[in-house]
Amino acid sequence: MPRTAPRLVLASTSTFRRELLSRLQIPFETAAPDVDESPLAEEAPAATAERLSTLKARAVAQNFPDALIIGSDQVAFSGALRFGKPGTRQNAITQLRTMSGKAVIFHTGLCLLNAASGRTHLRGIATEVKFRELSDAEIVRYLDKEDALNCAGSAKSEGLGISLLEYLRGDDPNALVGLPLIALCAMLRAEGVNTP
Repeated sequence: MPRTAPRLVLASTSTFRRELLSRLQIPFETAAPDVDESPLAEEAPAATAERLSTLKARAVAQNFPDALIIGSDQVAFSGALRFGKPGTRQNAITQLRTMSGKAVIFHTGLCLLNAASGRTHLRGIATEVKFRELSDAEIVRYLDKEDALNCAGSAKSEGLGISLLEYLRGDDPNALVGLPLIALCAMLRAEGVNTP
């Protein structure tokens, strides 16, 4: 008798992550994790992303005790500066002005928690993004055409935001959007899930 696939839960309300996960053609559910996403004092950006991805998975585990739970979080930074979701147009303008001509690291933490066994798989995937020199007029035109207020760093690379970039470098282009599918597939296979 074939083993039934475990229940899969995405601990996120992000439409971007949901769309990415649907590419794997594996049935899944979503659940909103209730976690404080503030960085800890003197916590490195990469550590923040990885800690929060684990916290998100654990936050929904009690409601899905038999599931494989996916948590993911992303922190964008350049030097000591961090770039979160802008929330407002003015914040987006400020972020894009600050990132103009600079390389920014988008570090995505990914956690797969087997709620039944307690086993945790954790990875951090960095994507280096170099913004080209942007004029104020280009920034305004971009924000007139693209709703990027809910994207870390205000640059929606899967949309018009790609036009703001000089290059992007990383192991998985999906990581920049918020869910590293290559690493996730390896984690799922380690838990006995067929991909494909």
